[in-house]
Parts: sequence; structure tokens; C-alpha cells
Amino acid sequence: MGKKNRIGWKFYRGCEHMPYKLNIRIVVANCLIIFLWGSAFTGIRVGLQSYTPEHLALFRMLVGSILLIGIAIIFKMKLPEFKDIPIIFLFGFLGFTVYHLALNIGEKTVSSGIASLLVSTTPIICAFLAGWFLQEKFGISKWIGSIISFFGVALISLGTWGFGTGSGILFILIASISESFYFVFQTHYIKKYGFFAFTVYTIIAGTICMLFLLPGLVGEITNSSLESTLSVIYLGIFPTIIPYIILAYLTLRVGSSVATSSLYLTPALSFVIGWFWLGEKPTQVSLLGGLLILAGVSFIHLNLEKLQIRFNLRRRGFQK
Repeated sequence: MGKKNRIGWKFYRGCEHMPYKLNIRIVVANCLIIFLWGSAFTGIRVGLQSYTPEHLALFRMLVGSILLIGIAIIFKMKLPEFKDIPIIFLFGFLGFTVYHLALNIGEKTVSSGIASLLVSTTPIICAFLAGWFLQEKFGISKWIGSIISFFGVALISLGTWGFGTGSGILFILIASISESFYFVFQTHYIKKYGFFAFTVYTIIAGTICMLFLLPGLVGEITNSSLESTLSVIYLGIFPTIIPYIILAYLTLRVGSSVATSSLYLTPALSFVIGWFWLGEKPTQVSLLGGLLILAGVSFIHLNLEKLQIRFNLRRRGFQK
């Protein structure tokens, strides 16, 4: 093997293996987000059997905030700078207060399927915002993958839950847009405070903004079923805390548009969990939608530039 070929082979092997080691963490992180937010859909349905949407959202946030405050005290987490408190409350308001309240209010009149479809516009909105304001690149393969995944979400929604619509559509779109702003514009503050600390700040801030809903919550907790209460506690500890922290980490590593792209898988996992937990059997149309989502997300994470490098190196004869 000539000197030129040896150099080319080393470059090829570096392209092949180094990114793989880095991406393992990202894959695991995405899997945790998908599973926890996928299970949240069924958990919310169980919680709504005893709680109003407003009190369910507040109870869920209170559980998460109390746990995070305890962790912050144990590890002596520093308080944010005074000048950043207003923006932290703004992020908490957008990412948690508006999102959870608007989504729950919307689902009073909109079927779960259409609500899931509308919320799944978040990755596309994030891509637009990140591209327009932050100049994040979202290549053609990622746009094609997003469109494929979005059609998959539509098939799952229509095949599993039907076409139900209502005046709450506007509220759900507000929820999706609000969450997208939170995901996209948090990057600067994640770099400043760290992804864990900033997520803690915003969750607590979002909970404070919801305290006006406190009257009546104690009565609902007293009169609710044990299953519903345990479901809300689960929502507060796991889907409320862990995915947001992980997503902040991913945003820091790969950008908000790519970090949120795997969220298309959440509706697919939601109906699988609902099938086993609540006996909601998916239709053939829903299964087809799940396959489209898997194909779309795979396309989003396909590194065409890396594949092109491999192809070119192989053509030039850089073989071991």
C-alpha cells in the first residue's frame, strides 16, 4: 500500500469510528427522551381520570420542582445571576407554564390524535427558528426526513384516534410554538449555567408561574384515586425532569433542530404503551405510520457527507 493510500486509509478509519463513539451517548439520550415522553401520554390519560387538566399540570410541576429543589440544596447549586432571573422566568413561562396549560386546555375539545399531530410540529418549528435566528444548518436530508416523519405521525393519529377537531386547536398550536421557542433560544444560557442547572431554574420558574392554580388542588388530591395520583407523581419525577435535562444536553451538543428531530418517535411509542397499559390496539394504518416515522428519523440522522467521504475514498482505492 502506497504512502498516499495509507494516509487515506487512516483518514477513512478516523471518519468511520470517531463519530460513532460520540454518537452512542446521543442515541442513548434520545432513547430515554422518547420512552419517557412516550409513556407520559398514557400517564396523563390515567391522571385525567381524577384531576382537571389545570390541576394535573400544576401537581406534576410541583412534584418535579420539590425534587429538584432538594437536589439543588444537597449539591449546593449556585443561584443564577440577578440580571438573568427575568429571562429564566420567561423561559420557564414558555417551556412549562404555557406549554402544559395550553396543551391541557386544548385537549378538552381536541382529540388526543389531532393533539399529538399538532404537538409533533415542534421539531419543524424548531428547525425554522434555529435556521432563521441562529443560522443552524438543517440540510435537505433532514427536511425530507422531517416531512416523512410528520406524515407518519399523521397516519398514527388518524388511524388510532380519529379525526376529532375543536376550538382547542389554537391552544395546542400555541403550546407547540411556545415549547419550540424554549428549546431553540436556551442555548446561550445552557452554555453559561450548564444544561442541568438551567433546566432546574426554568422548571422551578415555570412552576412559580402556575401557582395561581393552587386553590382546589388539595381537594382533588384527597378525592382522587391512588392510580391517578401515582401517575401524576410519575409524570412529575420522570417525564417532567429527565427529558428536559437530556434535551438541553443534546441542544448543546448538536443544536436544537437536530436535538428535537427524534421527538417524532414519541407518538409511535405512545400508542405501543397505550396498547399494553390501556388495551388500545393500534390499527394497520397506525402501524404503517410507525414505520414511516422510523424511516423519517433514520433519514434525519443519516450523515450524507460522511457517506460521501466513504464512497469517494473507496473509489480511489483506499482499502485496507
